[in-house]
Amino acid sequence: MFEITVEKENGDYSTITEAIQAVPYEESAVIHIGSGIFREKIFCEKRDISFTGEGIDKTIIEYDDGAFDTMEDGSKRGTFRSYTAFFGGKKVSVSNMTIANTAGDGSLRGQAIAVYADADECHFENVKMTGHQDTLFCAPLPLTERQKNGFMGPRKLNARKLTKQYYKNCEIYGDVDFIFGGADAEFEDCLIQCNNRKRNVMECGGTDVESGKDSEKRFVNGYITAACGSKDNQGFIFRNCIIKGEEGCEKGSVFLGRPWRDEARTVFIDCKMDKSIAPERFSGWGAIDKDQPDTYYGERGSVSLEDGQPISLDRKNSWVRDI
Repeated sequence: MFEITVEKENGDYSTITEAIQAVPYEESAVIHIGSGIFREKIFCEKRDISFTGEGIDKTIIEYDDGAFDTMEDGSKRGTFRSYTAFFGGKKVSVSNMTIANTAGDGSLRGQAIAVYADADECHFENVKMTGHQDTLFCAPLPLTERQKNGFMGPRKLNARKLTKQYYKNCEIYGDVDFIFGGADAEFEDCLIQCNNRKRNVMECGGTDVESGKDSEKRFVNGYITAACGSKDNQGFIFRNCIIKGEEGCEKGSVFLGRPWRDEARTVFIDCKMDKSIAPERFSGWGAIDKDQPDTYYGERGSVSLEDGQPISLDRKNSWVRDI
């Protein structure tokens, strides 16, 4: 097995990209990344590789590409070329670091992926992922695009391949659809936090409101998930996680998810949630109360982060399951 050290000084390599390129595809490897901020756009497609850092607050990988950026050929970068780190191949493990997309609010820079997780098997532990819109993409893509060149990126032309993903003790921050994709992915003991997007939108002079059931107008701070998998697959499972809004998020302004495709599957089991989570729980695509009968959305054992009491689901959308 290859073992490589990346350090700002006195490592085998001074950049993560150089270390990845040094690993033959068929070899297993561990890349130890030291303390510091590594401003790199990472592309890794090896058979079996592990990345381990010094800790969430010590090893930081960051980049700032956004979907609205203009490429050299005059085209827009698009969502799936905006990633800070792309992990493909057969098996990848990432631990003890932060991976950030620092492009900023999606209303200004567009979707901006921090982690594009595409390996057949993905394991993330003690990893902090930060961004705004579309922070974590759990591949694969849906079968078809809704707009021309909407999937432009490293997997646009590839056959769609189900991936298995596991996230343990991770922190994931974003606002609009910030955990999305078609993977079978389990999140255990994670902190999932929605940004206070209203503050960001107000700062850049925009507005963003949706009509909701039992209300006239209300601001939507965000949607935690946007799954797009098949009804025959597992989808996203959140177990024993903390689900909350950033300080300042309005009560009822954050949705647990909305379906990127009609057969989306997402469940929350034994999670603690704060008052920012909307009473409808999940939103339809395009309208809060749009009927989404082909989804499998539900939760069980949700309790209040504030007082530990069971959370009432009396106002959930009719197609959301109390499991």
